[in-house]
Amino acid sequence: MTDLLTGISDEDLIAKHESYGADNLVRTPKSLSKAINDLLKERFVANEWSAESAIFQNPNYTGDTWRLDFAKETISIEVGFNHSSVIAWNLIKPVLASELNHVEKAIQTKIGILITATSNLKTRGGFDNAIGTYEKYLDYLPPLQNMLTAPLFIIGLEAPESFHIVQEQFAPRKKIGRVVINP
Repeated sequence: MTDLLTGISDEDLIAKHESYGADNLVRTPKSLSKAINDLLKERFVANEWSAESAIFQNPNYTGDTWRLDFAKETISIEVGFNHSSVIAWNLIKPVLASELNHVEKAIQTKIGILITATSNLKTRGGFDNAIGTYEKYLDYLPPLQNMLTAPLFIIGLEAPESFHIVQEQFAPRKKIGRVVINP
């Protein structure tokens, strides 16, 4: 599984990020979030991971709130580039997938993995200041330790080495992220 993460090169990130605005510059995202998410999805799905896997079978518990980004056999993965206010929920979702519950489960995992940005990636990747970072996830572990009953691996993605993203005001209320190659 780690080869799916380490196999993403700076060139892959640049190509994916710039591809969104190839036909229309306004479609260029302001951060690397979309490029990383899409590359992860392509690679995990190509390696037979289920994408957007439901935690429960019950139709009352569907949608983004009740799903994991990826699941395979006994492993569930959540990719967390969202607002820091959902850090606790992102930590709890793999635990829900691993524990017995009164709501019938769709998957039964034994290990949860969370993939998020380090503070360095947040800054150099053009991410919004409000995202939860690897360092913030670690801060949540002590108060939640009695609730987090499943083994969890938290992976902090580092910033690209050869480039960074600079946000530019493209139009009113629209910023885009421009790739700047490091000297």
